[in-house]
Amino acid sequence: MPGDRWLPINYETSEGIVFRKLVSFGDHWQIYDSGRGARVLVCEKMIGERWISEGFLDESALTSFSFGQNNFFAIESGQNQQLAAVTEFITPETKADAAAFAVSLRHTRQIDHEVSLHDAIFVERFSRLLPTWTVSEKISDDHVLGRWLTGGVSVSTSSFRRISNLLGWLKKDEVLDVIALGGLPLPDGGVRTEGNTRSKEAQQNKDAETRKSKTDSATILKEPSSNSPSEFKLSGRPFLEDFFNEHVVDIILHEDRYRALGVDFPSAVVLHGPPGCGKTFAVDRLVEYLDWPVYHVDSNSVGSPYIHETSRKVAEIFETAIENAPAVIVIDEMESFLSDRQLHQSTGLHHVEEVAEFLRRIPEAISRRVLIIGMTNRLEMIDPAILRRGRFDHVIEVGMPTRSEVADLVSSLLEKMPVAGEVSVEKAISALTGRPLSDVAFSIREAGRLAARSGKDKLSQDALDQAIARLPNVSDEEKSRPIGFIWD
Repeated sequence: MPGDRWLPINYETSEGIVFRKLVSFGDHWQIYDSGRGARVLVCEKMIGERWISEGFLDESALTSFSFGQNNFFAIESGQNQQLAAVTEFITPETKADAAAFAVSLRHTRQIDHEVSLHDAIFVERFSRLLPTWTVSEKISDDHVLGRWLTGGVSVSTSSFRRISNLLGWLKKDEVLDVIALGGLPLPDGGVRTEGNTRSKEAQQNKDAETRKSKTDSATILKEPSSNSPSEFKLSGRPFLEDFFNEHVVDIILHEDRYRALGVDFPSAVVLHGPPGCGKTFAVDRLVEYLDWPVYHVDSNSVGSPYIHETSRKVAEIFETAIENAPAVIVIDEMESFLSDRQLHQSTGLHHVEEVAEFLRRIPEAISRRVLIIGMTNRLEMIDPAILRRGRFDHVIEVGMPTRSEVADLVSSLLEKMPVAGEVSVEKAISALTGRPLSDVAFSIREAGRLAARSGKDKLSQDALDQAIARLPNVSDEEKSRPIGFIWD
């Protein structure tokens, strides 16, 4: 199995390389902790020889060794140098860490302009991203760099406002520097070399534009670029797409017209439904379309065992969002913070205080141009005061995807992968209809892994059937849940 250790704990080669904890693995490689502030990559000779033959590494970079009847190559990192799978999403801590990955991306692209690097192995010692050639969904380099810098958030470096907001530990000029080091186009369309910096005058103009955008509502999505559609698109979710276009996007695009009739800003929205129904995916697409700063309220960002601490953190997030408006606040797992206060009378006043903080902040934030979107799997647990008009005006049920929605997702995933001619897309769609979209995406990725594991270079029908067969059973009740609206 791919996740089984190839080498026993504390195994040591004749060159003195030690293998301790297994930290990451793929079909043809594994990464171990060496126990001395470094990591070691072990790969099958097949993929190591391909790295050499295609110019990604010199032969001297690889150490050959055997264990039993198996022959391997090894690469050991230097102390305090990164050696990690790109999919580990290890968030950089300094600009130097971020720059090391970006430079490795650019150096790798100078060797091969086409190979996908979304599942590569980052070897800082050699400034390389070593491709693994898996049969899985590919993503562009701007998303590869965006995901690494943000620790796994699906964001492109071309969305400068969003990524600079996520990278609060870097100055905006430093974010631009890192993007340029990666050989990627700058978000504003300019060109920057490693030694160039933004002039003081240009930076002042940029700051002035930013300040103006906060006060001049007509500049925000008022005139979409010719490259962007004026309407928000959400493939496979026509009802949600129509809702967001009518109740959010159109109001933002035509603020003067709506304001004249007493509508200043879009009302808050709650999406509720079973896990895997696509709530998070829909919100992510909307945030990406708006390209506004986004702030998350969840157990990681505001949860605290200390009385009053959660309320304080909630207040800070709302104040920051208002300061950087227009912005978006996403409240995930609402039932964790906004459950009915009558259910918590025995736990003291701190939960009542937390709900009260939200009650105060939500109308204020909306009036200050902050779009608020909540998500929950347990709508019945939410405090009724939160769901009253004036706070969350729209409560939308998101059910399991229909056949057409599954078909859209399957088609979009398969078109990015090499697929054998005998694969029946209709058969896969029929088998996946009624399942969570997360199951649909997983089954396609798993089919690609199984195909690659069996030595194939295209996704096969057999691999697809095996992947779908491994999914858990779904009840008829779950399959029949539609998407709908409680309030319009």
